[in-house]
Formats: sequence, structure tokens, C-alpha cells
Amino acid sequence: MAALTDFLENALIGHLFRGTPYTAPTTLFVGLLTAAPGEAAAGTEIAGANYARVGVANASTQWNAAVGGNGTTANTNVVTFPVPSASWGLVTHFAVYDAASAGNMLWYTALTASKTINSGDTVSFPAGTITLQVDN
Repeated sequence: MAALTDFLENALIGHLFRGTPYTAPTTLFVGLLTAAPGEAAAGTEIAGANYARVGVANASTQWNAAVGGNGTTANTNVVTFPVPSASWGLVTHFAVYDAASAGNMLWYTALTASKTINSGDTVSFPAGTITLQVDN
């Protein structure tokens, strides 16, 4: 199951209950990790070998509306990463960030199945496979 990070939980609490504005990013960035993150821990994001987070617009054309009141959304289009120029190792998690590099991790989850990414592989998430749910 996907989890919000402490950063996003605190930003939302501040926005909803304390009058502290939170402005959602206009672009969300999907990243891949080789070690588990936590609500306050970054995990280990891939670095080098042509790796880059992939930007997905914060728009209704890119993310499904929550269906049936279950607090879940998913990507509506394929999200494709650059082709690795060397092994990225065993990828175990993905995360959503508010910046192309550095920035804040907002949400994270384990992959359904971990996958070793080798040089030249095609790395993508088909539509509907980046599923994020607010805990309820």
C-alpha cells in the first residue's frame, strides 16, 4: 500500500487545519528506489547511468479521479523512464516527488514485484499501474 511521507502529511495538516497554505506542484515526478523509504527516510534512489525522474503533470488528464469514495488515483498514461546506460540494480519501490531532483518525497510504495533493471532495458509503468491511495 502507498504511504504519504511525513512532509506531505504535515503540509496537509497545516493547510487544512492551521491556515498554512500548501501549493501543490504543477508537475509531479516519479522516481525509482533500490532501498525502502519510510515516512521520514528517503530510501535509496537510483543515481547515474542515464537515470532521471519522470515528470507527470498535476492534471485531471494525467491522474484518475477517486472512484467510489475510496481515495485512490492512478496514472492515466504510460510513464517511461530514460533508457539505462548501465545497470540500475534491483528496483524495489517507486516514489512521487515535487521536483525533478532533490525536492521532497510526497508518496511512496513498494513495487508489486521487484525488478532488476539492466543497461538498455525499457522501464515504464503502463497506465493505471501507479496507484496511490490515501489511507482510509
